[in-house]
Amino acid sequence: MTRLILKPGREKSLKRRHPWIFSGAVARLEGSPQSGDTVEVRSADGAVLAVAAYSPQSQIAARVWDWRARTIAPDFFQQRVCRAARARAQLLASGLTNAARLIHGESDGLPGVIADQYGDTVVVQLLSAGAERWRDDIADALMSQPGVARVWERSDADVRGLEGLPPRSGLLRGATLAAPLIVHEHGLQFKVEIEAGHKTGYYLDQRDNHLFLKNISNGCAVLDCFCYSGGFALHAVAGHAKSVTAIDSSGPALAGARDNVTLNHFHLPPVEWIEGDVFQTLRQFRDSGRCFDIIVLDPPKLAPTAAHAEKAARAYKDANLLGFKLLNPGGLLLTYSCSGGVSADLFQKIVAGAALDAGVDARIEAWHHAASDHPVLLNFPEGEYLKGLVCRVNP
Repeated sequence: MTRLILKPGREKSLKRRHPWIFSGAVARLEGSPQSGDTVEVRSADGAVLAVAAYSPQSQIAARVWDWRARTIAPDFFQQRVCRAARARAQLLASGLTNAARLIHGESDGLPGVIADQYGDTVVVQLLSAGAERWRDDIADALMSQPGVARVWERSDADVRGLEGLPPRSGLLRGATLAAPLIVHEHGLQFKVEIEAGHKTGYYLDQRDNHLFLKNISNGCAVLDCFCYSGGFALHAVAGHAKSVTAIDSSGPALAGARDNVTLNHFHLPPVEWIEGDVFQTLRQFRDSGRCFDIIVLDPPKLAPTAAHAEKAARAYKDANLLGFKLLNPGGLLLTYSCSGGVSADLFQKIVAGAALDAGVDARIEAWHHAASDHPVLLNFPEGEYLKGLVCRVNP
């Protein structure tokens, strides 16, 4: 097996079982591995530390498959996928939903692999060189799970470019869809657009936070910003909100959200759908004196890496500043960041700065995270990408 030898002293993070090996930690390669090949990782003194997938074009030069010296073969992926599926079995059997994050990358021992199950369909993203190398075996392992009729690939995220990989999308295994794909969540139904929708088609990570909004919406005027297919907006309607306004820049996303209203047979209150730039619309609301009891800010990823954090911080602060200005006294701001390049600590500082500039006193009443099927490996804090704050403006 090809060996990757670390520089002296650079084995510390691996001994703490952090699964990434950065290019700056590599002293040399013994052999000529190709992109995605398995390498044996050794410290400068020759100790075997792990086996990993090699990525020559990424700053993350290797991602750990296993902490033992072993051969990586198709049965490895079958075992890892089965282990992850067992961990989600109770959620899918609970009746609360028919959809779950089946594979959550490093936290399930499969770096670069994201797989979401929607009923009998699994949508997979293969985002690293190692995941690409074992693409067919991962697809076979997913297809072998009980009740799975097809595996669809959505490996079209920008991060594949950092690995030197082209985008891929399309049916990997099984039969094409014969009917619209429907997700059930807390008694509501949502159509999932797996071919062209965001991520894998739906935001499963916000499942618990959708329910939180539903439970506090009774009698409130609710504003859902960056609403996509209406996950928060429809839960507010189901929670008997007095009024619901939803904004997104995507016409197709809003069309899907309207379809979801029809799918759930909602009549009152009607949702006010606004197609437009969220920041401009919020400024128009501010200038016209319009206010709300609850505002949800759930923008798309603004900082995929720490290098983008400064620019993203300005956008987050602007959105939260406007949000605070539009809240009625005693109102709640539910604000989220899914940017891996923005830490929870930095995000809280950004929101605090926005409240200060808005001239309001606010307090945090809850911290929100991704749902339980998005686990975080103890020694891999980078896996906790979704941060949320529930802030109340003091009257």
